[in-house]
Amino acid sequence: MDLKLQQYINGKWVDAHSGKTRNIINPFNQEMIATVPEGDESDAKAAIAAAREAFDNGEWALTPATERGTIVTRIAELIERDKEELAYLESLDTGKTVEESRGDMEDIAGVFRYYGELADKDGGELIDSPVPNSSSKVVHEPVGVCGQITPWNYPLLQASWKLAPALATGNTLIMKPSEITPLTTIKVFELMEEAGVPAGVANLVLGAGNTIGAELSSSTDVDLISFTGGIATGKKIMQAASVN
Repeated sequence: MDLKLQQYINGKWVDAHSGKTRNIINPFNQEMIATVPEGDESDAKAAIAAAREAFDNGEWALTPATERGTIVTRIAELIERDKEELAYLESLDTGKTVEESRGDMEDIAGVFRYYGELADKDGGELIDSPVPNSSSKVVHEPVGVCGQITPWNYPLLQASWKLAPALATGNTLIMKPSEITPLTTIKVFELMEEAGVPAGVANLVLGAGNTIGAELSSSTDVDLISFTGGIATGKKIMQAASVN
């Protein structure tokens, strides 16, 4: 098995700007199962620019919450439809059993369904007003462009905890999965495209953390970083982001 896969930037499936690739290895038998782009800072910058444009000048943040929720729920339905393929890819990528991966896919579909149904449930919070005959209301707004970095273990479950709430609340995003287990995240981006997520809203960059992760963490065009991983890397991300 030798899949040839791509990154997803601004609504298009693309190779790395440098043309470099990485082989994805099955940890069970050490066979090569896929070839993916090995992106770098230039790919990350292109994805950040797409997400920034989509948030600042696109319609996603202004799309009614019910419509956003419908799209996120549709992603859940597509995951359920393709859960056997997803489970197979997850097992090839991580070495876990297919039975365990099937259970993960059910959880992942549940995450997208939960946030899809939650999208239009926050009507704001009424608070006491000091002005007579008036009311005050606190409402939440999208934070903006979200950089998302996930680890090698439970790759798609970790990604779902970041993707689903960001999309449901009107943010745009750049996802960087672990460079050694990206296959199911790539597949879910195909499903997100099928579900109707607009171009530029969700971007996928593949490659190493010391290039792509560093660019996401230090860019002034990224409003939030969500990272799951080791302590040493977390410290580097916090230090890079602190200059903003």
